[in-house]
Amino acid sequence: MTVERIGTPPVLPNGATVPLVPATRVGDLIFCSGALGVDAAFRLVDGGVAAQTKQAIANLKAVLADAGASLADVAKTTVWLTDLSDFAAFNAAYAEAFGKSLPARSTVASALALPGALVEIEAIAALPK
Repeated sequence: MTVERIGTPPVLPNGATVPLVPATRVGDLIFCSGALGVDAAFRLVDGGVAAQTKQAIANLKAVLADAGASLADVAKTTVWLTDLSDFAAFNAAYAEAFGKSLPARSTVASALALPGALVEIEAIAALPK
């Protein structure tokens, strides 16, 4: 099977290019890189974990749309939080975004590579039939 790269590598505010693509498609599966709560200029949004979660999911939605899918097509997410005390606020924003189309999910606490990032969301989706 062929691996199709979706999107272009992000560029940090300092001009450095991050060596990844937002997603890849193999057959009917879409593998999304971890989405952060950053704006188009790759700057973290203000407002804490809820705001970063909403922005990360908006970024994930955009990548999925580029691949021909939507949040309803997400089968599995993996979430990293830098602080488990943010879990309730994250969970509320996450539940609002996914609605009744909740995917399977793993959530772990970990440091993140981008200083100040509070949440990162990776997803696997299936192309709609």
